[in-house]
Amino acid sequence: MSNAPEKMDGTSLDIAAENRARLKAMFPTVFTETVNDKGELVESVDFEKLKAELGTFTEFFESRRERYGMDWPCKKETMRLIQTTSAATLKPCREESVNFDTTENLFIEGDNLEVLKLLQKSYYGKVKMIYIDPPYNTGNEFIYPDNYSESLETYLEYAGLIDGEGRKFSTNTANEGRFHTKWLNMMYPRLYLARNLLRDDGVIFISIDDNEVSNLKKICDEIFGEENFVGLFVINSSPSAIDYGHIAQMHDYCLFYAKSLSETITSHLPEENKNFKYEDNIGQFNLYPLYNGNVAFNPKTRPNLFYPFYLNPSHKIAEDFYEIGLEEHEGWVKIYPVISKKDSIQHVWRWSKNLSYKHLNQEIVGYKTEDGEYRIVQKTRHTGKVIRSLQIDKNISTRRGTAEVENIFNSKIFQFPKPIELIKRFMSIGMQEDDIILDFFSGSCTTAHAVLDLNKQDNGNRKFIMVQLPEPCA
Repeated sequence: MSNAPEKMDGTSLDIAAENRARLKAMFPTVFTETVNDKGELVESVDFEKLKAELGTFTEFFESRRERYGMDWPCKKETMRLIQTTSAATLKPCREESVNFDTTENLFIEGDNLEVLKLLQKSYYGKVKMIYIDPPYNTGNEFIYPDNYSESLETYLEYAGLIDGEGRKFSTNTANEGRFHTKWLNMMYPRLYLARNLLRDDGVIFISIDDNEVSNLKKICDEIFGEENFVGLFVINSSPSAIDYGHIAQMHDYCLFYAKSLSETITSHLPEENKNFKYEDNIGQFNLYPLYNGNVAFNPKTRPNLFYPFYLNPSHKIAEDFYEIGLEEHEGWVKIYPVISKKDSIQHVWRWSKNLSYKHLNQEIVGYKTEDGEYRIVQKTRHTGKVIRSLQIDKNISTRRGTAEVENIFNSKIFQFPKPIELIKRFMSIGMQEDDIILDFFSGSCTTAHAVLDLNKQDNGNRKFIMVQLPEPCA
């Protein structure tokens, strides 16, 4: 311990700041983000909530209307921003393009919010898959303008952090009182518009880290619907771990949503030497229950997935399978999805009635269990396996992505690029060989690289739309 006298800074103690710090240490939940009289986002105290923390719970909850949802300052402004039409246009750049007249792939430079608005006319409901790797809001590299009137030109000023009218751009630090608000204001309108571009059977994958994963989940539940949440991937981004703080960080996340889960069918990843129990005129297959095993999907939350099948016990269409239909006949057995033994909750089907109708007695059939109960089952012919929520092998680490970019440019051009293999896995389960994929935070264009790689691998005809803000390049 040093015996040197403590250096004085010549200023008195900020008592108010000290008191706020003590209050925040005791009651962190009462601090929130609000808009002050100047229209600036600031950190403030929710005094009504402080009353609740101090014991006057009844007074607090009776004085406000309770509801479930997510709110933050300027959310209304983001909704107005979504409704504002764009005056921008897309300008073709033939001199910078390759095979301009024949390629069906697009690389668009511009503000992705403006581009998403422009794509609404031509690509509304036509995109099968979206993958994005947005800013992670670490407080360092995430930069966002303080106003909402963004244009393509303002992005050209990013390098200098000043726009054309002299307004200052700033990094988003946790101690300025609007850390999450600025990020949410940036993401919400873009995700809202992106959903419009998805087909009814479309899917979206969003990479994120632990700074905003909980907020991203909430706004995606609001935009896409909680019932369309497919799952959360844990991805081994740093196999050797980042040794700082209290935990050596090794992973990131990727949220997976469907536009309409009942219309979405995902593919399996390849699996060598898979065994099949059954075979028909199409090929080998195994059986899989048609009901949805997640109790969050039930007749109340998904009424369109709760309907009866009818099974003809007197007519087998094969040795082990019975004829089924969606209309009632005399002597036929009515079959609903099973009830959960653990929770006693009624399950629903995984397929909509329209989808089931298309595959009656072909890919879905009636089956009698060893206990003598009739079931509706799906034939699964996949020579692969369902993708795992834990993606932990080294082939999909950020280190691998960095090496791939360095091999192309012989230099470290991009920070933390996603590896090609990770995107190829998501594409393999989320889209078919002639579908369109969109990435509006394209960065190093790993998504485009993955499309070309996968097309070369299986002779597919997938197309991509990449969007990236304009940046000066050597």
